[in-house]
Amino acid sequence: MTKKAIFFIIFIFLSFLLPRLVFALSLDDEISQISKQIADLESAIAPLKNESTSLKTKISSAKSQIYQTQTAITDIGQKLIDKEADLEIQKLLFSERIKRYYKNSKKFSPLLVFFSQDQSSDLLRQYTWYQSIINRDKGQIIQFGQDIKSLNQNKEKLKVSQEKLAVLQKSLEDRFGFLATEIKKAEDYKAELTRKQQDLIAAKTAMFNTSVGDVSSSQDPASRADYNPGFSPAFALFSFGAPHRKGMSQFGAFGRAKQGQNAETILKAYYGDIRIETIDTAGSINTSVGTLPFEDNYLLGIAEMPTKWGEEGGMEALKAQAIAARTYSLAYTNNRAGSICVTEACQVYSSSKAGSPGIWRDAVTATRGMVVKSSQTNNIFSTMYASTSGGAIYSYTSLGHSTPQIWDTTCNTQSCWPGDAYEKISDSPWYYKGWYQTRSYQSCGRSHPWLNQEEFSDVLNAILYYSRTNDYSHLSQIDSGGCFGGNDPDAWSKDELRRQVGSHGGPISSVNSVSIDYSTSGITQTVRVSTDKGDFSFSGDDFKTVFNLRAPGAIVIKSSLFNIEKK
Repeated sequence: MTKKAIFFIIFIFLSFLLPRLVFALSLDDEISQISKQIADLESAIAPLKNESTSLKTKISSAKSQIYQTQTAITDIGQKLIDKEADLEIQKLLFSERIKRYYKNSKKFSPLLVFFSQDQSSDLLRQYTWYQSIINRDKGQIIQFGQDIKSLNQNKEKLKVSQEKLAVLQKSLEDRFGFLATEIKKAEDYKAELTRKQQDLIAAKTAMFNTSVGDVSSSQDPASRADYNPGFSPAFALFSFGAPHRKGMSQFGAFGRAKQGQNAETILKAYYGDIRIETIDTAGSINTSVGTLPFEDNYLLGIAEMPTKWGEEGGMEALKAQAIAARTYSLAYTNNRAGSICVTEACQVYSSSKAGSPGIWRDAVTATRGMVVKSSQTNNIFSTMYASTSGGAIYSYTSLGHSTPQIWDTTCNTQSCWPGDAYEKISDSPWYYKGWYQTRSYQSCGRSHPWLNQEEFSDVLNAILYYSRTNDYSHLSQIDSGGCFGGNDPDAWSKDELRRQVGSHGGPISSVNSVSIDYSTSGITQTVRVSTDKGDFSFSGDDFKTVFNLRAPGAIVIKSSLFNIEKK
């Protein structure tokens, strides 16, 4: 078939098909195609990376060969110089020996040898010696000539090889440069996917107030460790506290107050080397809702701790909260231009509470003007606080003051944790909790935080894959439950993940047991699992990151201090 005929057939085919394709492609089709392109991106980058790595090796090899060839050419050049010098010397020696041989041959006569019995043997030996020397010199001259010819040929061949290698190196470097550009483009696009994954984790973890407030704690039976999910084996992740675990624990302060500690003792436990001073706090404070009288309105409206605690043995906790809130607001406004916000991003202020503060007014009035000052700097600092730390408080530094890292327990050490933590004494609903709802209480298709065998094995396969490859680009959740904008099209299905992890120690299909190692600094250090594929150990930080990315719905590890329950 001729080229014209083929072109004509293609033209007819496209003329017939393209209008129908354009008509058929709906917006959903285009989205589907784009999603597929995204899903194919990693597989497209992989061979480019492999080729790039291979090219690096080849370029390095080519450079090495060029260097070796250049060295060989230089070596041959020196050998040629030496050989040519030897040849000139040999030629001179040969010339002299020829002259001497010629002179002696004139004196030499076979008849003389025949008739002179006394001299015949000496003359014969001399004649034979000259003849052998001349023959040897002829042989060396011929050999030198052949050596020089061979060296010149090898030198020319090496020069040709060097030129070819230089061309190859240039070609490889050009290809490598092209691939580097393409990989950079692909990696930049992949970064968009990574940001999507970061957004997913941020959305899943953004579900907890930084302080208790006056909102009901909503004790959720499904989030407790004694909840029965109705199937077995079942696995759930339970977080100790949340979120930042720095400064005063509000439920911890409540537990300490119940144990008879006063406000100053409570504050020293959490902020360390401090003292309480009374200063002049008359005047107003600039807030995001306007300028407010500091003591008589703003502080009365701080809705960071339930007022009812004052009637439940927690009055000293309310006083500690009043002093911490007063100090925090002064440190905030003294060190920042502008005003303090009235949300949990700063401190929660409620105008309705300011109008009807109840027993909270007594805590504010009793501590009027009292602030926390650092004995290290003699200044106030940012007195951070949060609802629940899980029994372990991180150290932090503010305006030159460093707070201690402590175990918030009755024994003041890790030895009686978690049973004797002050937050457990005060019955914090966030002390040990399984998280499965969003901040707005969407359950995302889940009624509890428990995973079945298949779901938990899938999460473990994701963590196993990440621990071996340091790549989580395909490990997003595959069951969003309708939340977070739906599933990531780039995420691997369970079956595909099983196939991918097959060469990295998996795939895991069943889990026999789990155990946790906790560090003295208050984090989950190691997660150990016994599976049908053997025993594995994962760092707590890696486990938390990948679990939050892969776990279905809004199921999430909220704290770096967590445990795994199996029933």
